[in-house]
Amino acid sequence: MATQPTPGTTPVTAPLEIGYVDVRSDDGTRLRAWTNDPDGTIEGPTVLLCNGLGTGPWAWPALFEPDCGVRVVSWHHRGVGGSARPTDRARVGVTEFVEDGLSVMDHFGVERTVLVGWSMGVNTAFELAVHHPERVSGILAVAGVPGGTFATMLGPLRVPRLVAHLAAVNASRVLKHTGRLLSPVVNRVPVTPLTMGALTHSGFMLPVPDPALAARAVREFLATPVDWYFHLALGTSQHARVSLSNVHVPATFVAASYDVLAGAHDMRTAAARMADADYVELRASHFVQMERPDAVHRLLLELLERVS
Repeated sequence: MATQPTPGTTPVTAPLEIGYVDVRSDDGTRLRAWTNDPDGTIEGPTVLLCNGLGTGPWAWPALFEPDCGVRVVSWHHRGVGGSARPTDRARVGVTEFVEDGLSVMDHFGVERTVLVGWSMGVNTAFELAVHHPERVSGILAVAGVPGGTFATMLGPLRVPRLVAHLAAVNASRVLKHTGRLLSPVVNRVPVTPLTMGALTHSGFMLPVPDPALAARAVREFLATPVDWYFHLALGTSQHARVSLSNVHVPATFVAASYDVLAGAHDMRTAAARMADADYVELRASHFVQMERPDAVHRLLLELLERVS
């Protein structure tokens, strides 16, 4: 285990432009896909980003540095950020997210690539690797576990797995059914420097080197209807743990010491079950790639070098 104690300090001063395009998934659902390289000027490998549930590009500040050296393709989850809701409301689980990821790869002409997963996106990345190994050359798993995510929540508080799972599922059910009442309030929360200061000193999230970009990420996240977000969460909660014996590509697990949503212990044991996996723990929260962008990006570049 390697621990990086020094926070990243490089703010984004000249963010690259985002390119958006509509992509159809296998079941016809229209996805809002995006890339940090709309003009095709980035010289470097392509990765597929399987993002955190309901989040967008602004949660990854290092990918917008002019010299980031990595072309990213990704998408907004169903019903979020311009992506349409599926005709069948039940099609919102990890299986469907894998279909969406493959559709995005096909659209951008990506045959095989490294997957970057964050939070619930780690589930998507490993599920894709198990069922479509010919499309995956490596995995960077950031603050997430390969399945059984709800059971790993509250890990630093030493809450038993079953209790954590039940608590997370029941809370999601309540918020799904009350979300329509909460959304008008949540959607209008002002994301100001004062708001961000309170959030990044709350313990749930730690200080970030680029508060302006983090505010943009938070603002985009809060635009998602609360009831739909927790409908997605309940769909993904059914994803069981992945058999890592079926994953045969290099991987790097990036855990955060103060993460209450994806326990570092579970990430460490997952890495130990793989033949070619590194484990790194950073002093950060669940939003490690926002708080320690330089460190996480360096680990991505190192994984790409291993794969190549």
